[in-house]
Amino acid sequence: MATIYSVSPLPASAEEYRLAPGDTIEFSTVATPDLKTRATIRLDGAVTLPLIGDVNVAGLTLAKLRSKLQDLLTSKVYRRRSEDGREIPIMIAPDEIAVTVVEYRPIYVNGDVSKPGEQQFRPGMTVRQAIALAGGYDIMHFRMQNPFLEEADFQADYNALWTEFAKEQAVIGRLHAELDNSDTIDRKALRETPLPEALTKRIVDIEQQELVARNALYRKNRDYLQDAVKKEDARIGVLAEQQKREKEGVDADVSEYNRVNGLFEKQTLPITRLVDARRTILFSSTRYLQTIVEKSNAERGRDELQVKFDKLPDERRKEVLADLQDANVKLATTQARLQAVGEKLIYTGLVRSQLVRGKSSEPDIVIHRSQGEAITVSQDHELMPGDVVDVALQKRMVVGKDASSDAESSATPDAQQDKKLEQAAPQAPKTQ
Repeated sequence: MATIYSVSPLPASAEEYRLAPGDTIEFSTVATPDLKTRATIRLDGAVTLPLIGDVNVAGLTLAKLRSKLQDLLTSKVYRRRSEDGREIPIMIAPDEIAVTVVEYRPIYVNGDVSKPGEQQFRPGMTVRQAIALAGGYDIMHFRMQNPFLEEADFQADYNALWTEFAKEQAVIGRLHAELDNSDTIDRKALRETPLPEALTKRIVDIEQQELVARNALYRKNRDYLQDAVKKEDARIGVLAEQQKREKEGVDADVSEYNRVNGLFEKQTLPITRLVDARRTILFSSTRYLQTIVEKSNAERGRDELQVKFDKLPDERRKEVLADLQDANVKLATTQARLQAVGEKLIYTGLVRSQLVRGKSSEPDIVIHRSQGEAITVSQDHELMPGDVVDVALQKRMVVGKDASSDAESSATPDAQQDKKLEQAAPQAPKTQ
């Protein structure tokens, strides 16, 4: 009797393919068609077959599995019941045993495809066929509405953020100049930007004018307080002289009163003369006390002005440091937004260039197998059951990092523009 043994074509030869959990095999014999059984290999690597029970098949080729089943079944007798109720013993000949793989483990497609996920494996399946079953390449991976319009919007945002970045740099330069009591912004400390030179110069010039104005206002306040302190010092000096003279006048009036009072007691002067002397003392004493009060007020006012004068530099420094902190935060935020928009702009430019060319570039395809093997293949490479296919239309480009030298050597004009965007992207700003 001819041997009944069939197996579908595989990417590798039938002799080399080894069964694994997830494969479904079909067992049958010619003499006993009712024993035909399909079984999926379990995680423990075994299947359950009639007359035999559990059989460990994982890791075996079909030829070795058939040989193993022949050894197990040659000693088995199958008893089939006839129509009249009698049992007919049937011996299963080794060459009657057939075993085939009817369903292989699925493959998995991941990456830049429309419908990533599990795909049924078919013998002879290539990467190109698997990608077709997954809906084809997906250059619109981020579901943008229109790459041409999106690129224009991103470009506008990118330019606006660069303008904001340049402005914050100029503000930080101006604040550092204020801290150093300088009237000139250090333009060498400012980082270059892809903006037109005339625009950056105008931004810095405006901050330069504000620096001059703020320094002038500070110096006016400082000079005003300094002059006010000097004036109060002079006024206090005048009041001190006046207080001294009035004190001498009070002492003279007291002496005169004592003399008049002595003459009055001797009854040589009338009482009116005594009253006038007392009134004179009261008047001179009042003027003396008023001068003391006025001098005290002048001294208190002078002390307040001196405190303001002494605090003026510290208050200015505190205000400038607070503004500098805010400016550094804004600069860091703008830098992060620039990096994000730059990445979007690069990706959108790649999509646009692919649409303009009418086709996507050759993708990067890597196959991962259960043994941890990773293989870079072409689209026409044949797959094996259980393969995981990772598809990338182009290398991921990160703003601020250099692209590969291979990409540079074969760069199209669009790719060269994307490279310029990468190089223009700002790095993290230094702590000011």
